[in-house]
Amino acid sequence: MKKTDSQDRTKEQERTELHRAIWQIANDLRGSVDGWDFKSYVLGMLFYRFISENLANYINDDERRADKKGFDYANLSDKEAEFGRTDTVKEKGFYILPSELFTNVCKNARNDANLNETLSTVFNKIENSAKGASSEDDLKGLFDDLDVNSNKLGNTVEKRNQKLVKLLEAIGNLGLGNYSDNTIDAFGDAYEFLMTMYASNAGKSGGEFYTPQEVSELLAEITTVGKKEVNKVYDPACGSGSLLLKFAKVLGRENVRQGFFGQEINLTTYNLCRINMFLHDINYNNFDIALGDTLTDPKHWDEEPFDAIVSNPPYSIKWDGDANPLLINDPRYSPAGVLAPKSKADLAFTMHMLSWLSTSGTAAIVEFPGVLYRNGAEQKIRKYLIDNNYVDTVIQLPPDLFFGTGIATCIIVLKKSKKDNKTLFIDASAEFVRGGNKNKLSEANRLKILNAFCDRQDSEYFAKLIDNKTIADNDYNVAVSSYVVAEDTREAVDITKLNAKITQIVARQNELRTAIDEIVNDIEGST
Repeated sequence: MKKTDSQDRTKEQERTELHRAIWQIANDLRGSVDGWDFKSYVLGMLFYRFISENLANYINDDERRADKKGFDYANLSDKEAEFGRTDTVKEKGFYILPSELFTNVCKNARNDANLNETLSTVFNKIENSAKGASSEDDLKGLFDDLDVNSNKLGNTVEKRNQKLVKLLEAIGNLGLGNYSDNTIDAFGDAYEFLMTMYASNAGKSGGEFYTPQEVSELLAEITTVGKKEVNKVYDPACGSGSLLLKFAKVLGRENVRQGFFGQEINLTTYNLCRINMFLHDINYNNFDIALGDTLTDPKHWDEEPFDAIVSNPPYSIKWDGDANPLLINDPRYSPAGVLAPKSKADLAFTMHMLSWLSTSGTAAIVEFPGVLYRNGAEQKIRKYLIDNNYVDTVIQLPPDLFFGTGIATCIIVLKKSKKDNKTLFIDASAEFVRGGNKNKLSEANRLKILNAFCDRQDSEYFAKLIDNKTIADNDYNVAVSSYVVAEDTREAVDITKLNAKITQIVARQNELRTAIDEIVNDIEGST
């Protein structure tokens, strides 16, 4: 036990030190660069350092196993290093020559008058190293947001290079160590902290593609209850990938057997997601992140179905809906006989995920609360879901959990092979602690929700298992508050005692008025 406590303390110390150092970099270097834009520079440079060290460690380990003690790839000449290019690209997906490694570029940065051009060339060469290989799509465009020639860094080449030197050295001085030796996932944790930091300061733009870690963990746990491994995990609106990567933590990377799959419509966020995969040491062979609109142009037809699906899709966005006559015949939407409204795509995402869910799988989706009770087409889709017994659980979350919105969202859990014809409702609206300027799920909050989900039994004021027929009789309204009675925390009042007290107060007031009148009469009489 003592060892575990000590490890936990070490882990927290490492994490705190890492966060402090990153915060310092942001404050020192941000300057004229907007915080949300500057994130791309810090993350891009962090990514450059990670893949440099990851590759060098891989080659060093290989050579040292062949009895070349003291071998250091960073000290080789570029010409000597070319011998390993083909095999390494097959294994790692990319190649970086020794002169192009982060550590060597950083070492020479202060004396490089053309640092911006050096970096631009290096980034192009790293990307081009994957050309023609199966990893080409995974590397393409990853450095696009790290524009070393942008005026945002400075008005002149000299000023831009001064900023780049500071950035390189600051990232180089971060105590990330050898990623395999850390008690924390240092590079991945640095990424998560940066995303949280910038999302909390960027309002809606941050919240659109960053789900708080505690919520991500809950979703991953819900979809893997009773499982030690899954075939594939999927998120159709994957943002920066934080939801998908929680499976690596909950199950272990090796227990997501066929990899991590996601689709993202925003180009910048799509790049962030792929960077995040690399920073969490997911090999290019084990992830497939696609760019595009999932609702009208899904990219993973050949990969479905999926054992575990998690998502926090954008709330009530516009989509083609019935303006596109082809969609009503799309096998993902046609079973419901109606399309989600053009102004509210929420249940279109839900139908898509249901369609791609395996018969033994689970999907956990963060939803805008309106989908639980709105009428019209959404009510008809809920009718389809309930009548076919696909809705396993509805969980009401607390308000103000997500960046960019204060609304109280909910989680809808879908299954295709339920053991009963009932739906579980969990009211977790009070399960939070206040952390900074947002609410947060504590570990105790998260476990209470998860345990109720697993137990699938009534719990006063918290959980209620309802027959689907009852839901049908209630016009397919699946709002948690319709089924879980909230605890009345108001103080009980004894009306008899209260009336007696009021009578006493009134009598006392009359006494005081009489006394005051007598005093006033005495004063007036004496004058």
